[in-house]
Amino acid sequence: MIRVHSSLIAMDTHTTPRTPVTLLGLGDMGTALARAWLDAGHPLTVWNRTPEKAGRLAGEGARVASTPAGAVASATGPVVLCLLDDASVEEALDGVDLTGKDVVNLTTSTPADARRRARWAGERGARFLDGGIMAVPPMIGRPETGGYILYSGDRALFERHRGALEVPAGVKFVGEDPGHAALHDIALLSAMTGMLAGITHAFALVGAEKDLDRAGFAALLADWLGAMSGTTHEMAAQLESGHYTEGVTSNLAMMTAGNDALLATAEGQSVDPRLLTPYMELMRRRVAQGHGDEGLAGMVGLLRGE
Repeated sequence: MIRVHSSLIAMDTHTTPRTPVTLLGLGDMGTALARAWLDAGHPLTVWNRTPEKAGRLAGEGARVASTPAGAVASATGPVVLCLLDDASVEEALDGVDLTGKDVVNLTTSTPADARRRARWAGERGARFLDGGIMAVPPMIGRPETGGYILYSGDRALFERHRGALEVPAGVKFVGEDPGHAALHDIALLSAMTGMLAGITHAFALVGAEKDLDRAGFAALLADWLGAMSGTTHEMAAQLESGHYTEGVTSNLAMMTAGNDALLATAEGQSVDPRLLTPYMELMRRRVAQGHGDEGLAGMVGLLRGE
């Protein structure tokens, strides 16, 4: 594939200059981000703990810094962090002068980490924006895949660099609390984990049937999960109103009774039910507390100790 980078774009006098970006961290995600910015013509400075990955990007138009301090010192646009974890951010920027810099942290972290990092940046004279990437590396730079990046924190900073931030993936600003991007990220990933557990159990149930069309079953499963996703809106409305019995289509008592058939089928198919039973046990507890007429929002109440 032919890449058109900033040196070539600069030859076109009608092209608006692109915001320079500094990127620390070139794992699979960092490398995908780097290539998206290079392809869009943004001058890019990169640093990575292992120089080999940075060297490959040098051949594609990136400027390689030998140290994080050197990379940050030359930054005139956003300094984007895409490192392993919060401890890696601390280590990479230990002693680095951040005065006047715009720090955008795309390192996966907890809400508490993000809020602490925002205070840390402010104490060092930097502006701070936290992000959560809702995509895998092959989705970066490909808007048709639906990937996006959540941002929270300094809204003015987000708007200032929005043009550059939109290049790798769509953007969603979710609040001025710097911890909200991480909170949304982890909540969405938690929901995905539960969904994947259900998918795994479903395929285990049908797996022993030699004459079953697995591709056909997969299509049915995908369609069914999509149809059931509307439950999220029902639950959100109940949580907003505080009335967990309003607009309920299937209450907890009904679902708990139906769970017996799910468990019996798992036993009949010689499938371990442990991906399902913790949730089912919580449902039984809520019903036993006298809330069988509630919808699934009642389960949120249970988890929150209501």
